Amino acid sequence: MSILDTYILSHIDPESELLQELTRDAHVNLLRPRMIAGHLQGRVLKMLCRILRPRRILEIGTYTGYATLCMAEGIDNNALIHTIEIEEEMEDFMMKYITRSPYKDRIRIHFGDAMDVIPLLNETFDMVFIDADKQHYSDYYDLVFPILLPGGVIVADNTLWDGKVAEIPPSTDKQTRGILKFNEKVKQDTRIEKVILPLRDGLTVIRKK
Repeated sequence: MSILDTYILSHIDPESELLQELTRDAHVNLLRPRMIAGHLQGRVLKMLCRILRPRRILEIGTYTGYATLCMAEGIDNNALIHTIEIEEEMEDFMMKYITRSPYKDRIRIHFGDAMDVIPLLNETFDMVFIDADKQHYSDYYDLVFPILLPGGVIVADNTLWDGKVAEIPPSTDKQTRGILKFNEKVKQDTRIEKVILPLRDGLTVIRKK
């Protein structure tokens, strides 16, 4: 962590003890702890929820539930997050923390492929957070756009993908190619306003006109 990163984290709202414990647990017991949203991005997600006050949030890719818990902090008591995780083996880990959160009643967890689960939710959304299989970002975008309310926001994580988006990826690198396809789709879409924030691995914020 750079000196500037340390400075930033010391001058923003702190993580809860629960999130700190989750982070430590992930770094000890999970193979890919870097996938956690983390302190800065978590506070950004909470702040977006405070500003936007979404009634319904859709999260594609729960993983540990870190980002889920951050967003749950920021929404009103009558709001709800539908979060989808394809890996059922993550259930024990995430539930250790979600069940202990004072915001657990604002969260509904679904296991399965998002492409199958989303049509069954029968909901419209004010906010969508995409942080799942990079190969399918464009598919997720096309699926959720019709059920995103006008003025609603899509937040997509990892859209700079370790800087690989500035290179020509090999044909075998389906993850990078998926992000490039998504970024180009967003760039060309006249139905939206968009900005890429160089936060961690890239965070794209998209507003539906």
